[in-house]
Amino acid sequence: MKSGGASGTGDGGDSVPGEGVVLLDELRSTIGKYVVLPSEEALTAVTLWVAATHIQTALQHAPRLAVMSPTKGCGKSRVLDVLYETIHDPMMTVNTSPAVIFRTIGKIPPTLLVDEADTIFSPKAAGDSEVLRGLLNAGHQRNRPAWRISGPEHKPTPFLTFAMAAIAGIGDLPDTITDRSVVLRMQKRKPGEKVAPFRSRYAGPELKALRDRLAAWLGPLRSTAARMVPPMPVEDRAADTWEPLVIIADLAGGHWSRQARTACVAMTRHEAAQDEQTSLKTRLLRDVHRVFERANNPEALPTLDLVAVLIQDADAPWADHGAKGLNAYHLGNLLRDFGISPTNYRFDQGRQAKAYVRNRFLDAWARHCPDLIQTDTTPEPAPGATPAGPTVGKPVTGGPTGSLPVGRPADPAGPRRTL
Repeated sequence: MKSGGASGTGDGGDSVPGEGVVLLDELRSTIGKYVVLPSEEALTAVTLWVAATHIQTALQHAPRLAVMSPTKGCGKSRVLDVLYETIHDPMMTVNTSPAVIFRTIGKIPPTLLVDEADTIFSPKAAGDSEVLRGLLNAGHQRNRPAWRISGPEHKPTPFLTFAMAAIAGIGDLPDTITDRSVVLRMQKRKPGEKVAPFRSRYAGPELKALRDRLAAWLGPLRSTAARMVPPMPVEDRAADTWEPLVIIADLAGGHWSRQARTACVAMTRHEAAQDEQTSLKTRLLRDVHRVFERANNPEALPTLDLVAVLIQDADAPWADHGAKGLNAYHLGNLLRDFGISPTNYRFDQGRQAKAYVRNRFLDAWARHCPDLIQTDTTPEPAPGATPAGPTVGKPVTGGPTGSLPVGRPADPAGPRRTL
């Protein structure tokens, strides 16, 4: 077959597709047979990412592939299964120590596949998780070694970190990793969306054949790829992350040059929108923490009172959220991704209301606003004293009661409302 071009950016017209175009088309179709990805652009990106692993030694940046899902059963592990059969020298790990990875990455690095990243980067997994996070961040760019004392003479020794990596987990990955990633936000398949059953014993040979053809096509083009500086539709770190994928597309030429840049723009814009929404949700967590703190950290706050305080903060975005400002429905939607929801709660005098229980926020504060947890100074009641705020209660059903300041959180002398 005719070799793919080294820098073509056109659509190919009526010319016979080159080897690279045919091979990438076939790889894209085969990946799409086994997994349902979030979009056509995501399928294009995964195809190019797989191909890029075969020229890692020619690249200046090693993009991460972040495979995230809100719940289990969204296909993220199946994505890793397909990648394992098609990428260059896969190294699959769930709980391998950073020391092992340091000693595995060499001048010709493997491709790391990290599953169950949500357990690795949880607040309870400090220590090694921070080392691994640092390794994954440093390894995005060439010439960022990790120094360790090594050997019987205890000499400072640099360990290479540069390697492409796919990282899969439930929930969001650390921002420093997603910022260096092509991000796939997986969802459960819709009714009617079908995929072929994946069994490595019969899917493996088909995928491995594609892997070998990728290596044979790209091997002679490494020196060409190392010299390429393709025009990019994005800037800064997004350009660093997507450049290897665009290089692959331009090596193939034909429609892939346009298709890669279209995927780049669409997916980076989507992530920018996600970042904005995530920032809003993080702001909400901080503001809710402040409301609890101003109320002397009661066990629970009535939903309506919490909303009232939030929307009266003139410096916050909540009065303008939605068509008429934040309401209980909006609050529930914004907190749902953190696993936080209101419950029926019995306050003082036996009266009941829909409320948010403070301890349901602790995990989200620890993950997304750790500085709040470190400085949290919930006062302990004196022996024999009556605790401030609502008394301990159980989830119940019923009507509202209780009181809470509803002025701006910064104004402790604001008006009070009794439900």
